[in-house]
Amino acid sequence: MPLRVARRLSIGKLSIGRLSIGTVLLAMTLAALVLPLSGLWFLRLYESALIRQTESELIAQAGVVAAFYREAWRRSGGRPDDSVPPLDPAWTRPPGFEPPWTPRFASLDLADDPILPSAPDPSPATTLPDPAAVLAGASLGTILREAQRVTLAGMRVTDRHGIVVASTGEELGLSLDGQEEVRRALSGEPASVLRERISRHTLVNGQNVPAPGRPLRIFTAQPVLDTGRVVGVVLVSRTPRSLADTLYGKRWHLAGLAALLLASVGALARVGTVAISRPLRTVTALAKRTADGERGVMTPLPRPVVREVAELSEALTRMAGTLEQRADYIRDFAAHVSHEFKTPLTTIRGTVELLRDHLDSMSPEERDRFLGNMDAEAERLSRLVRRLLELARADVMTVGGDAVTDAVPVAARLAERHGAEAALPASLPVAMGLEALESVLANLIGNARHHAGPDARVVVTLSAPTLPAPMLPGDALPAGGDRAVLRVQDDGPGVSPANAGRVFVPFFTTARQSGGTGLGLAIARGLVEAHGGTIALLPSERGALFEVRLPRPGSDRRAGAGAVRLDLT
Repeated sequence: MPLRVARRLSIGKLSIGRLSIGTVLLAMTLAALVLPLSGLWFLRLYESALIRQTESELIAQAGVVAAFYREAWRRSGGRPDDSVPPLDPAWTRPPGFEPPWTPRFASLDLADDPILPSAPDPSPATTLPDPAAVLAGASLGTILREAQRVTLAGMRVTDRHGIVVASTGEELGLSLDGQEEVRRALSGEPASVLRERISRHTLVNGQNVPAPGRPLRIFTAQPVLDTGRVVGVVLVSRTPRSLADTLYGKRWHLAGLAALLLASVGALARVGTVAISRPLRTVTALAKRTADGERGVMTPLPRPVVREVAELSEALTRMAGTLEQRADYIRDFAAHVSHEFKTPLTTIRGTVELLRDHLDSMSPEERDRFLGNMDAEAERLSRLVRRLLELARADVMTVGGDAVTDAVPVAARLAERHGAEAALPASLPVAMGLEALESVLANLIGNARHHAGPDARVVVTLSAPTLPAPMLPGDALPAGGDRAVLRVQDDGPGVSPANAGRVFVPFFTTARQSGGTGLGLAIARGLVEAHGGTIALLPSERGALFEVRLPRPGSDRRAGAGAVRLDLT
């Protein structure tokens, strides 16, 4: 199977079962939409607020009716029962209020208070009602029925025994003492309860059935006190406005809000597609084309909206460029290596064939000459292999932060070995390991000696430029201020302008006939740049002048980072 087809199949397998980023963005936006809409199912708290609002209204109505009843009862000759001790209920002394203020606040909570069964039917009275209460109730009946038309509340007033003396219904003369909230009010405690609502006016086949819609009804019982004694009870009840009714009243507003949310979801999904999904698809398509072997197709996206997409596009473009450079490097490197190995191998092979065919007819001097040629070419191959290994180590070298070597003794020793002059300070530590520093110096001095000739003058100098004084806080560090400068100069023929830009290219040499491999300066450059330094061929009046700038201990190695070592042109 071709590599490109296999690569596409592997990418297709990775895509199976995975959602696109557009789908994920749409799902997230829909989730954000569903969350507020799902909150409609959790509006029980709002329903409790509606119940408390209704309870507050009923308490206010009960307080007004109780005040009217007490005055009417007094005018009718009603007197409290002195045989009953006066009450001092806690609700008549609310904290924060001084007499005669006795406010009563709503307390029902749909989450905490139980929902009692529907109110029991009134029972026949076992005693006669208070005559004064009957007269007072008669004066209130018309008022209660007129108020019901506006408040929609059912209202009943009882005497101190729980017998109904005024009502908006048909309970006159019946007793309500079997109803829990009425019993509590007769004992002097105001009470509010939630009860199931069953309409006794809705008949199906002659039977009472639960009324449709709002299933709850609030009952509030308010004791009527006179000189601390209960003289009657006001019972007010009403069905609260339900959540469904409230939402139905706002149905058009809610429909408009839902339409706005849906339009917002569509707009957000569109923005997400334009800003994220579409650019990512473009980047993915370019990356696939690059993976299939096309060159130069990976370019940064024009004007991306999202920063991460822009960074991804830039990173992939740089990665594609680096891979193309590496591919070019490997191709050119392989071509150079094959070319460099081809000549000695051809010589060795031709010599072997010549010896095989004419060995018996050769004189000893001829055999020695041919064997010497073979040995020289084998030595050249060995030297190439060593140099290639050194170049590979220099290209992939990882430098630690604690490598420090005093460059002075190393430079003095190598200068003496190669017969070069040295102008060195007493000591100059550099941020480079001993082996790497020796390799750099040996390659530079050896290159100068090899090209300038054995009689040429080679000079090695070391210096550390000092910083200008005084330095103020925030001043920029001058170029080379934290660098050690190494120079190797000779008085030979130098480097021609045409070759000056190629001296660091691997395998480039003008001394191939004398055994040059063209790798020495490339190795030196790789080692120097791996340690954060720079190396350059400087203009010189005579001969060649190479300058190396190496970081000193404690300096920023990145400050002098040079060009990419993969570039061979």
